[in-house]
Amino acid sequence: MMELRIQLIPTGEIIMPPGKNGENYCHSCTKAVGSDGVRITMESALTARDRVGVQDFVLLENFTSEAAFIENLRKRFKENLIYTYIGSVLVSVNPYKDLEIYTKNHMERYRGVNFYEVSPHIYAVADNSYRSMRTERRDQCILISGESGAGKTEASKKILQYYAITCPASDQVQTVKDRLLQSNPVLEAFGNAKTLRNDNSSRFGKYMDIQFDFKGAPVGGHILNYLLEKSRVVHQNHGERNFHIFYQLIEGGEEDLLRRLGLEKNPQQYQYLVKGNCPKVSSINDRSDWKVVRKALTVIGFNDDEVEELLNIIASVLHLGNIQFGGEDSGIAYITTDTQIKYLSRLLGVDGLVLKEALTHKKIIAKGEELISPLNLEQAASARDALSKAVYGRTFTWLVNKINDSLAFKDESYKNPSVIGLLDIYGFEVFQHNSFEQFCINYCNEKLQQLFIELTLKSEQDEYEAEGITWEPVQYFNNKIICDLVEEKFKGIISILDEECLRPGDASDITFLEKLEDTVGGHAHLTTHKLADGKTRKVMGREEFRLLHYAGEVNYNVNGFLDKNNDLLFRNLKEVMCMSENTILTQCFDRVELKDNKRPETAATQFKNSLAKLMEILMSKEPSYVRCIKPNDAKQAGRFDEVLIRHQVKYLGLMENLRVRRAGFAYRRRYEIFLQRYKSLCPETWPTWEGKQVDGVSTLVKHLGYKPEEYKLGRSKIFIRFPKTLFATEDALETRKHSLATKLQSGWKGYTQKTKYRKLRSSAVMIQSWWKGILARRRAQRKRQAVDSIRRFIKGFIYRHKERCPENEYFLDYVRYSFLIKLRKNLPKTVLDKSWPTPPAALVEASELLRKMNMQNMVWRYCKKINPEWKHQLEQKMVASEIFKDKKDNYPQSVPKLFVGTRLNGEEINPKVLQSLGNEKMKYAVPVTKYDRKGYKARNRQLLLTSNSAFIVEEGKLKQRIDYASLKGISVSSLSDGVFVLHVPTEDNKQKGDVVLQSDHIIETLTKVAICADKIHSININQGSITFTVGHGKEGTIDFTSGSELLVAKAKNGHLSVTAPRLNSR
Repeated sequence: MMELRIQLIPTGEIIMPPGKNGENYCHSCTKAVGSDGVRITMESALTARDRVGVQDFVLLENFTSEAAFIENLRKRFKENLIYTYIGSVLVSVNPYKDLEIYTKNHMERYRGVNFYEVSPHIYAVADNSYRSMRTERRDQCILISGESGAGKTEASKKILQYYAITCPASDQVQTVKDRLLQSNPVLEAFGNAKTLRNDNSSRFGKYMDIQFDFKGAPVGGHILNYLLEKSRVVHQNHGERNFHIFYQLIEGGEEDLLRRLGLEKNPQQYQYLVKGNCPKVSSINDRSDWKVVRKALTVIGFNDDEVEELLNIIASVLHLGNIQFGGEDSGIAYITTDTQIKYLSRLLGVDGLVLKEALTHKKIIAKGEELISPLNLEQAASARDALSKAVYGRTFTWLVNKINDSLAFKDESYKNPSVIGLLDIYGFEVFQHNSFEQFCINYCNEKLQQLFIELTLKSEQDEYEAEGITWEPVQYFNNKIICDLVEEKFKGIISILDEECLRPGDASDITFLEKLEDTVGGHAHLTTHKLADGKTRKVMGREEFRLLHYAGEVNYNVNGFLDKNNDLLFRNLKEVMCMSENTILTQCFDRVELKDNKRPETAATQFKNSLAKLMEILMSKEPSYVRCIKPNDAKQAGRFDEVLIRHQVKYLGLMENLRVRRAGFAYRRRYEIFLQRYKSLCPETWPTWEGKQVDGVSTLVKHLGYKPEEYKLGRSKIFIRFPKTLFATEDALETRKHSLATKLQSGWKGYTQKTKYRKLRSSAVMIQSWWKGILARRRAQRKRQAVDSIRRFIKGFIYRHKERCPENEYFLDYVRYSFLIKLRKNLPKTVLDKSWPTPPAALVEASELLRKMNMQNMVWRYCKKINPEWKHQLEQKMVASEIFKDKKDNYPQSVPKLFVGTRLNGEEINPKVLQSLGNEKMKYAVPVTKYDRKGYKARNRQLLLTSNSAFIVEEGKLKQRIDYASLKGISVSSLSDGVFVLHVPTEDNKQKGDVVLQSDHIIETLTKVAICADKIHSININQGSITFTVGHGKEGTIDFTSGSELLVAKAKNGHLSVTAPRLNSR
């Protein structure tokens, strides 16, 4: 049975791994993607819902339960599935670790794919917006929200990277892509900081438009920034840092640069950097980030002068923070750090004395007259901090405008590029102490929530109307009442705050709170300590007011509201900045401001107006939403803080969003997709449906037993109200898969085997016919060759005795070839083998040469194989052959017998004899019989041969020594006897006469003597008799006769008679 194997990949996508041969096959799937497996639609993921939850919160059965919502988040988070949908809204949980789900392969997996055909991912949202922009020609926007540390900035980066990689490109487009990507590190350096909740927290809201041409390529961009947290420049809470750029400059700046800017490589030396007591962060490498920022500034288009002036301003802010004032609390303040004034004068390009004066005095214009008023210590410090905030805030705005200039779309021929907007904005914030910044941020979130609910309901209503489904009104909390409470003219909180800031008299934060109580004290969504009941007063301060937001209650402390809202800079400080020689500051501080006596708008009004413009921008675009959630405050991977997440789910309005989405139908799909997936559950629709898609779906749901209240059929989609209905259908499909798999498997096996058989049969027939043809051609060719050979052979035989000619050359060559082949097979194997084939007449001479060469070769090989001992043996045999061959009867019998080194061992020779020999080395010893010269009596003796002499030995005596030099010759008969005579000179008194000896090894003994004495040619082989000298001139005779047996005796005539059997007739 075929097994359905699924695999969970890091994106949360469920895929079917490829088969052994790389094939992908699944009849329940709607799309296949290459060799990495089959992409399973969202419905297939439901089979694993108990382990990994559902990919879309809309499919939660208990959708009103916050606990079920959070439990689904927990399941997916534990499986590293950080993305989940609420309809088209993407919920993202920060994993606090790197996941391998952002590669180029993943981008390709989501590129051009239907939103619900893949698992939830930030790329799916990016691609869906891009395709909608391209196909519908309507501008899009992606709204990214969440609290600090939830991953908003990373989400916007991933979207930009997706567009940079997947969109069409050219040289010009690539430049825009690079600038879009490089704008991030620059804005992060100047606008992000380390907070208690996030090491890279965006301290400003950002809306970026990415402009695309008609080809879909990014050709430009524009950035809007909102509410930069300028107060961070002069103050940070414990454990937090100032903006990144300050630390990057100090840590990464070159020595020459820091020396020119008057800075030291120690953040602790600067008052604006020590208040948070956190100069170093383990997760941040300021040195490497500095290099990234410098490179990014170049890519964006900053020239060296602009970078220098920008860094002068950053350094001047640090020097401003180090300005110290002297004087009593109520007295006139004066500056005690002149060194800082010198640095500021050079870096800002202003007159030092004028700046010094402006920092300790303020200019007031009353009835057209200018009045100069000195400042006390507190006022001077506030003026210094206000200047620092103004310089940094306006420089940040200039920086954004500069980036916009570099991103601007400059092709005038194409005036209306399509746009995708990215809104990376702070989420709802509730801290222990909430101030003016939290008030503005939460007001912004109220407006976005209002927009979100309106657009969500509108998109739902539009889809229902397009499909012909009756729209059922949805009950939801309309937060317009809260928005009006904040922004309404004359009665709203912002109007009251502005009025309190502008009115003459002694206005303060407390008077603002009192006026708030008087004006909107009766509002249902606002209360103060004074207006609250006893229970509420216990948890509220007297300087706080509470707003009941859509996401919950928030207490705001009014301390600092008026100062932050006014955000005023003394006129004389503005005048100093307008006189600056720094070109950036001259653009930031326009002289027109000095001539305009109209009071500038307050910070709250500016924010309200910019927010209104943002709402107009968003309303003109098709929105997509990304809601970012932080799983814990410790920034730890794998930790899921349920209390913190419940807090964010509430403040992000996710449950309200889900409730609105589930107010109607939980699930909807186009007919063709639904029918394609579930048609196997109905016999009438399986395997194919020939009629209309709507009729097929209607037949299918009736067979499945759907109740009328569970579904509706639209014009092109089926709407299913309850998730349990979809779950039941999916479970039935999972059960059905097994039987389908078996049936499909058998059918497929039958088909493949038949196909294989047909291919094999066709191949066999083709091979057979081809091979038969080859065999027939070969046989015909061999017959032709045989006929030709026979014809040439016969003709050659006829002309064999003639000179070589074309008629007989084949025959002659064949005869020669045959002889040579026969010779090769019958070559003699040993040197003793004298056989040789008879050659034809033409090869007689060549045959003789070959025979000699063969013999030489065999001899050479034989000689090469023999060892020294065998060589010595052969040399002796050669000597014996030379002396005795064909001359003595018993020679042939000696040939196969090996000559030994000696016939007597050391024990058989008397030691006295060996001692008598002295230094003479004995070469051979043999027992012999000696016949006396008188009477021929036989006596046993030993014959010893040395290098120089031969010795006749009797037991322990040396009876006779015969020097080889005096040996005249040796005589032996031609018969088979062993008698021989050693002839010695008679003149030698030491010698009594010739010596007659008999040896059983006559051939060996005489050969040894001949070699040792070098008397090879002195051996005489006699026939009949041998005459020898007896002594003193007398001679003796030995007569040799043939007989039947060997007999040696003295004859009657006084001769020695030797009778020997004839063994070989010569």
